[in-house]
Amino acid sequence: MTDEPNLLGDYVRARRELVTPEQVGIPVVGVRRVPGLRREEVAMLAGISADYYLRLEQGRDRNPSVQVLESLARVLRLDDDATAYLLRLGAAKPRRQRRRRPRRKETVPPGIAKFVAALPLPSYVEGRYFDVLAANALATAISPRLTVGGNRLLDAFLDPAERALYPDWENAIVGMVAGFREAVGTDTDDPRFIELVGELSLASPRFSRLWARHDVVVCEGTTKCIDHPQVGRLRLNQERLGIGGAAGQTLIVFHPDPGSDSADKLALLASAIQTPAAPQRAGDPR
Repeated sequence: MTDEPNLLGDYVRARRELVTPEQVGIPVVGVRRVPGLRREEVAMLAGISADYYLRLEQGRDRNPSVQVLESLARVLRLDDDATAYLLRLGAAKPRRQRRRRPRRKETVPPGIAKFVAALPLPSYVEGRYFDVLAANALATAISPRLTVGGNRLLDAFLDPAERALYPDWENAIVGMVAGFREAVGTDTDDPRFIELVGELSLASPRFSRLWARHDVVVCEGTTKCIDHPQVGRLRLNQERLGIGGAAGQTLIVFHPDPGSDSADKLALLASAIQTPAAPQRAGDPR
């Protein structure tokens, strides 16, 4: 058997355990010893043999057809994002030779760094593994953790001051972990990924539980409520914009609704900041 990580098998097993018999119309008789659906129930509902499904979970068969994957997605009640992720796992080809990969340094394009500095709104650049690669002064005024060298996952789970900023912290971290898994995809041998998941798994039981669910979501624009210690509650729109020519990097911009109380508070916060210096970039001296 290959020593490749069993991403496909781990994923369908985790999602199987989250679907109840009642959700798929299976009557419950007696005591069930496993959470969610049994393997044979998934196989029956997907129209495949129980032996074949077992081989998928165990990683003995890693190349199911698109039709099989779509059937599994239907049974496991996956949404569009999760179905796309499942199809990516099924299409991934095993590497012929596993070698330890060097850590890849993410560098913000110089023009983007200047653009972030010039924006009159809280803005920062986030890398593939949610590292902060550039940030302007107003972003740092929103959260002191929004500085180069920070990591949004580590801060969200391990820094009480960051947690205190978000009244809806619990829902925020659920979406963050799901977005992180989608961003990483099948590229799980990257040293930064291994380092980050290892640290979080050891330090945060909550992260471990969420990671084990294998939730997947594409990160998109949303509205954030922030309890700022100086100006109070801010309600800001958060936009996420992919950066051309910098794979995996995202420009994140916060902006209030015009004329809102949050717009006034953000203006007050901006007025308290002295003339901002150029933003830090990964690799710049601290």
